[in-house]
Amino acid sequence: MWGVPVLILLLGGGFYFLIYSRLAPLRYLGHAMQILTGKYDDPNEPGQLRHYQALSTALAGTVGMGNVSGVAVAITMGGPGAVFWMWISALLGISTKFFTCTLAVMYRGKDSAGEIQGGPMYFITEGLEKNWRPLAVFFSIVGMIGVSPLFQANQLTQMVRDTVLIPNNIGGNFQTDLLTGIVISIITGIVVIGGIKRIGNVTGRLVPIMVVVYVVTVLIIIFSNTSQIIPAFKTIFYDAFTGEAVLGGSVGAVIITGVRRAAFSNEAGLGTAPMAHGAAKTSEPVREGLVAMLGPIIDTLIICTMTALAIIVTNTWLESSADGITLTAHAFEAAIPIYGKYILTGAVTFFAMSTLFAFPYYGVKCLGFVAGAKYGYIYNYIFVGVIIIGAISNLRVIIGFIDIAFALMAFPTVISAVLLSPHVKRASKKYFSGLKRENT
Repeated sequence: MWGVPVLILLLGGGFYFLIYSRLAPLRYLGHAMQILTGKYDDPNEPGQLRHYQALSTALAGTVGMGNVSGVAVAITMGGPGAVFWMWISALLGISTKFFTCTLAVMYRGKDSAGEIQGGPMYFITEGLEKNWRPLAVFFSIVGMIGVSPLFQANQLTQMVRDTVLIPNNIGGNFQTDLLTGIVISIITGIVVIGGIKRIGNVTGRLVPIMVVVYVVTVLIIIFSNTSQIIPAFKTIFYDAFTGEAVLGGSVGAVIITGVRRAAFSNEAGLGTAPMAHGAAKTSEPVREGLVAMLGPIIDTLIICTMTALAIIVTNTWLESSADGITLTAHAFEAAIPIYGKYILTGAVTFFAMSTLFAFPYYGVKCLGFVAGAKYGYIYNYIFVGVIIIGAISNLRVIIGFIDIAFALMAFPTVISAVLLSPHVKRASKKYFSGLKRENT
């Protein structure tokens, strides 16, 4: 699935949005930050979440295991050069997020219960003609698979097993993995069955805490190896165009790996974030698009880069045969003996759990669109059950399964956004013209 067509779709689509908007998302980054602070919040506007809560919910679904173990997987499978292509994908993803999340508010629809909803399935049916509905249904079906908890549950279980259970001779077998999965599913079930407002409140508190703890620790690791920072960047740039770290020296394999892991990290073009931003309390679509585009910057350009540097400057990627979260744990342990892996365990628990709290909201929306709003809640119970499956499954199989779903989600999301892009351009021109008048 992740061949040339998807690369053209995500990279080409992002480039199209960037040029078509005349670099507007990049030019108004400062204004986007002002919106995030709540300067333009109006509690009387339609929607369920404040701008900050909408971004937090979207980030909770992306600032997670993709930024920790996803980067480790990228370096293992594609070498350090994959990080460069993650950057490129993220830069283009800023524009993709701006367009798709603007559309999510611009073409909000109502579900069968009369509740205002947003997301690709709604801007497809509301923005395009009704005969495009099969595409919206297709997105909803693959979306339910894409936002399953398999990866998060697997990596959190692996983290607990490798850093807590095995070193203390407690276990580390199928039975303890199963027990860990059951515990995770119970905690997740308590939160997600509370609904989107509880999710918004929880993620609004968790996201800043987990980001700060993780960022501070990674900075300590990086600046404890200052002599290796420049060589690390050189390695990333060199390998991006040689592919020497990949078996066979394939640059194409490096690019594909980078784009895949970037999509997993910030999900630009996949369509999950528009579902969160579509619930924002605003009547101004462009404003929400501006908030949404901050996601790839935080996710990939900042947090993923820091994780990659921690792995590269400690040479863990060369010295360890581990994969996923365990590779990142080795980097933490090498830089901060004894305590490093436990700090990572705590941060990763926040990362994984916040994602597990956010993803069911997307799945409920998808199932509600296909089967009717009154049946959407069933996804919560399916989601909680699948956590146990993820905890005892093979990492590579899970990654392949989720990657297929993500690729299939990208087609309806990006294609419909391209078709509807003239509407975003007109709305943007009007919004930015009004902003200039306001500031003069």
